[in-house]
Amino acid sequence: MILAFVPLIVHLLSLLLGYDDAELLFAGDAMQHQAQIDAARRAGGTWDYSSCFEDLKPAIEDADFAVVNLETPLGEHPHTGYPCFNAPAAWAEALADAGFDLLLTANNHTLDRRDRGLLATIDSLDRRDIRHIGTYKNADERSRALPAIFNINNIRVGFLNYTYGTNGISPGPDVRVDYIDRRRIAADVAATRKAGAEIVCVCMHWGDEYRLRPNAAQVADAKFLEELGVDIIAGGHPHTIQPLEFRDNRYHPHKKVFIIWSLGNFISNMKTADTRGGLIARVRLHRGEDGVARVEGGDYEPIFTLPAGAVKGAGFKVVPARNDSLVPAGWRGRRDEFLRRADAVFDKYNIGVSER
Repeated sequence: MILAFVPLIVHLLSLLLGYDDAELLFAGDAMQHQAQIDAARRAGGTWDYSSCFEDLKPAIEDADFAVVNLETPLGEHPHTGYPCFNAPAAWAEALADAGFDLLLTANNHTLDRRDRGLLATIDSLDRRDIRHIGTYKNADERSRALPAIFNINNIRVGFLNYTYGTNGISPGPDVRVDYIDRRRIAADVAATRKAGAEIVCVCMHWGDEYRLRPNAAQVADAKFLEELGVDIIAGGHPHTIQPLEFRDNRYHPHKKVFIIWSLGNFISNMKTADTRGGLIARVRLHRGEDGVARVEGGDYEPIFTLPAGAVKGAGFKVVPARNDSLVPAGWRGRRDEFLRRADAVFDKYNIGVSER
């Protein structure tokens, strides 16, 4: 008899306290090619990235929690771009100043400077109180860092981050890189749920570079994550956009899954039509009258990178792609080609997710 009153009690408490709602924002690969490093370099050995994110900062800060992939180690001189990245710490500071709450470090470039670079990156982020997941100094530090659960507007959200590989470079015996390993992922998801996460988000560095559709391995891994009951799957690495899906979970009745196959580049110096831009995705969470927090939906917004000098006096800039006032006339043709190709993918393959 008492159980019959539980929904009523939850409903009354919800009316008194208000329902919990949260919006998560996901951005793709924050690259540091040599041209970006050179454009930001200032006299005296400093770097100024202040122009990079000023046009997207309001959108990032407006989200309740924002996540981006840090696709470069952070270290001392020499600072280099592709193929072995090594960026100044000011790059991570700029991402944090733009409003990002969590940086992902498990990607194929995390060992570009071997173990030393991985350790320097972690130390650099920790000194600046920038939260990060994906790589760890050793097994003990990984055990202390995970489960990574954040209270976002009274909704407990757990995050995990994995990469398909590290460009053939193997980590040393102590450091830890979270590779895509199903046994490890299953254990991590279970531990994150057990620790109290109501929503589980797994960020995957996966797929084929420059491809606009997920490959067979992505599809198989997503199926595995869906079977585990993961709520949000956010992908990166191809350097191009791929479709988004919000639909019923095929293996868990009354549960949904939100999949971002690839966010594309957040900012870079890549120059092909498909790599000059990417997307930011927003995922909405809501606690219903039954007291259960769920993914309620989401949307996306295309973004576009302008190289240094495209805007007079500015360095590299990432801007909302459809905002003509922020895209100089000389760059609108390349912007339009990126949008044309991206829209064709979204229009044909998106499921339940539209542009904001």
